[in-house]
Amino acid sequence: MFWRRHAPRLETERMVLRLPAHADFTAWTSLRAESRDFLTPWEPVWHADHLTRRSFSNRVYWAARSSRNGTSLPLFLIRHDGVLLGAITLDGIRRGPAQVGTLGYWIGVPFARQGYMREAIGAIAAHAFGPMDLSRIEAACLPENAASRGVLEKSGFKYEGVAQSYLQINGRWRNHVLYSNLRHDRRGRTGAG
Repeated sequence: MFWRRHAPRLETERMVLRLPAHADFTAWTSLRAESRDFLTPWEPVWHADHLTRRSFSNRVYWAARSSRNGTSLPLFLIRHDGVLLGAITLDGIRRGPAQVGTLGYWIGVPFARQGYMREAIGAIAAHAFGPMDLSRIEAACLPENAASRGVLEKSGFKYEGVAQSYLQINGRWRNHVLYSNLRHDRRGRTGAG
């Protein structure tokens, strides 16, 4: 498939979504450090070396390898003026009868609630349902994460239920609400429980 050989570069009205590069280290480290308190309640515990150059280099290599292998699509959100806004990843891509991937994302605190993530989710969904030929995109977030639930719902994702002890977030196993977006969705609106 074309997308496995060539790293995609997705363009939206205000940004480009592309694989991380070694040159992004300073911008990524600065944004993650500045956003730490904002992100901590919603993410796994950061390892002691999370913000180191070595850890970032490993992330860049993993991103290139997993994109090339078709198992993940980890993209940085770069505003047209070159500013790093956050990241979005379509991970755990399964082929065969499933044709599914799991969506994860984060946005830096200075850029939250400005519509960037909705724009990014729209671009990655169009790519997933188009060139990647996926049938389903899944996403999960903490029940109390109103911002994440809102962006998923505004992006066409529908509530499916609750997964008990789904992920370790901020050092504890936490329940998550599950959402999905289908290429051919005939479910109409579904209400969150």
